[in-house]
Amino acid sequence: MSSSELQQLYQQIILDHAKYRHGASSEPFGVFDADGAPGLHLAESHQVNTTCGDEITVRVGVRAGSGTAAVAAVMDAAGPAPVIEQFVWRGDGCSISMASASVLADTMTGLTVPEAEALVTTFRELLRSRGTIEPDEEVLGDAAAFAGVSKYPARVKCAMLPWVAFEAALMRVAAASATPAAPRT
Repeated sequence: MSSSELQQLYQQIILDHAKYRHGASSEPFGVFDADGAPGLHLAESHQVNTTCGDEITVRVGVRAGSGTAAVAAVMDAAGPAPVIEQFVWRGDGCSISMASASVLADTMTGLTVPEAEALVTTFRELLRSRGTIEPDEEVLGDAAAFAGVSKYPARVKCAMLPWVAFEAALMRVAAASATPAAPRT
């Protein structure tokens, strides 16, 4: 496949994800509460790209490897890593940010938290490379389609926006699960 054909394929992937958004929800996130899912730790993060006004809210549900245990405790132990079981998002913005959120939803669900964090790092390095890093499609999947975005610094923020929201939501899950619940009165 020539470089031009590859770029066209990547552009088509971005356009398809922008048009047919995976994991996007028009429902209030409360619909996805964990009432019926004991041990699922939920958190959200809302991020805004102040440069262009793109907005996204990501909500993740993480289950600790041993069921109802706190995610933070499991992350510090040698036991099974917590798994991302739920990923929903809502947003308004350009095709790149919406496609990036759609790809993120496809990519993260089912991964362990350490796997997800490693993937965020790889994606960030790709976008900051200014086109000097060749994407590994085996590792990044459809996220490799954003390699061309790295040549346009103004667009990098658009592509990273949902990934930053995802990172922040994961940090909130870990922090909230480490905090003991308030006693009921």
